[in-house]
Amino acid sequence: MTATLVAAARVTAEPDGRGGTALPDLAGAGPFALRRTLGPGPGAHVVLIGSMAAPLGGDRLAVHAEVRPGAELRLTSAAATISLPGPEAAHLEQQLTVGAGALLDWCPEPVIAAAGSHLILTTRIELAAGARLRYREEQVLGRLHDWTRGTGPGRLTSRLTVRQAGRVILDQQTDLGPGAPGWDGPACLGGHRTVGQLLTVGLPAPAAPDTGDAALMVLPGEGATLLTALAPDALLLRRLLERRAP
Repeated sequence: MTATLVAAARVTAEPDGRGGTALPDLAGAGPFALRRTLGPGPGAHVVLIGSMAAPLGGDRLAVHAEVRPGAELRLTSAAATISLPGPEAAHLEQQLTVGAGALLDWCPEPVIAAAGSHLILTTRIELAAGARLRYREEQVLGRLHDWTRGTGPGRLTSRLTVRQAGRVILDQQTDLGPGAPGWDGPACLGGHRTVGQLLTVGLPAPAAPDTGDAALMVLPGEGATLLTALAPDALLLRRLLERRAP
């Protein structure tokens, strides 16, 4: 079946020669509008704005971000990304590349799997030696009214692969929602409806969790940690992921 929409957005950050960061490539497409905003520090801050409802089932969308050596980029979003139902699964690909001495702070709003939808999210991160990364990912199974109406959530299949200096330091896949084996059992979400993680490389590690619904792991990469958390709602999930070390 032909995809409903095929579109890719791209952002490239590089040093501007004056101690700041320039954006020689800032190109939105389809449902993605990219806007640079003012922010503290020498880095560039880009906000991803949804210009239409997406992803819909059948869409094939992509976001590519490259932070060249010495540059700093923070990417946020203006609102959550809501996966909506359609004739087949929607695909969203995120390709992130960070050069030596560069910093990428990737912290968009959550991805929400609405009832009847299926989103396949694929994220590939390539880090050079000496690259710094803060990558936050939050997933919400169903909108509130999906649950109150008894329709339940959609399905969200996610794959995250991270390489540091050519070496794989993280490669994981999750499959949650109707159709995924045992997704709502105690071995998966254990009654919760949100899941998230915070990956840091070359930066101070987050605080060790004080709850059984979160875990902090040291990855095989240089200065790499992964904080994973479950929560009943998106607000508590954010608090678990953003808890600072004392």
